[in-house]
Amino acid sequence: MNIGEAASRSGVSAKMIRHYESIGLISATRRANGYRSYGPKDVAVLRFIRHARDLAFPLEDIRKLLALWQDRSRASGDVKRLALDHVAALEAKATSLQAVADSLRHLANHCQGDDRPDCPIIDELEGKIA
Repeated sequence: MNIGEAASRSGVSAKMIRHYESIGLISATRRANGYRSYGPKDVAVLRFIRHARDLAFPLEDIRKLLALWQDRSRASGDVKRLALDHVAALEAKATSLQAVADSLRHLANHCQGDDRPDCPIIDELEGKIA
């Protein structure tokens, strides 16, 4: 099948398929005319990548997960370790984002929001508030 059909069947855009090919996550066979050709296994790999991206796995972890998925003698502990490491990274990111939201909320609560130019949000962005 061509890249458009692979994109339709996998839910991954043709642009992203080309990107995944360029970084070695997937390899397409080339027809005599130079066009990419994909089979059902390629679509399965693309779906796997899409699901992993939906779970916010970084590309290097996806590369590792693909290798584990294709290794029938894998240890599930290796997969679990990758997943739990990713959970820890997500939780750290969530904590960091919450701190940013709290800080911005605090600044917004102290901004009068009227016609005057004084604004603690602008002051913070400018570096006036320590």
